Amino acid sequence: MDDHSEPDVEDIADRAAEYAHLDTLSPREYEQALDAVAELTPLFEYESSYFVLGSYGTPEIHRLQLVKDRLNRRSDVYAFLMVDIRGEWSNTLVKFRILADYATYLVGVAEHNRSGFLVEQGMFFLHQPYFERAHVLKREYDQSTLDDEFDGSEPYSALQLDGFDLLDREGRLFVWTAEDELMAAVEELP
Repeated sequence: MDDHSEPDVEDIADRAAEYAHLDTLSPREYEQALDAVAELTPLFEYESSYFVLGSYGTPEIHRLQLVKDRLNRRSDVYAFLMVDIRGEWSNTLVKFRILADYATYLVGVAEHNRSGFLVEQGMFFLHQPYFERAHVLKREYDQSTLDDEFDGSEPYSALQLDGFDLLDREGRLFVWTAEDELMAAVEELP
């Protein structure tokens, strides 16, 4: 079902109903699908689109913006965060799935296991069409940071670590510790 051609209202409505586990959409939900088509237009005006995901906490959102901005410096590229696609969506999981379906690449900025980004990471690893387009920029911590911020424990769950291993074998995991290394890792993305 994942394809990168420009959607129409019926396609968005069908996907939204499927992802929300509904037989049909209500008139209001159908109107949201109509609005979604307009919201998705930038994904098709450029050669490549990058859906940048991660924690929206402070200071993590700053790093997501840095990644988005660095990608948008490339010619014929549109990089965006989920929050950039405004519209009125009654279900953020449906919104994520529709955006992920149409984005050329999914780029996760992983910093820990304390954020809403965990669901998206799970989708990266469980849904093969997403996995094939996923790249993760994983933050590594020195011991003093681990001790201060994570009480010396691992900042990632076992499931996250297993997913990172899968991406690493594919050459799509990039490790960073400081923002300059994060920016260098962005340059490694296709």
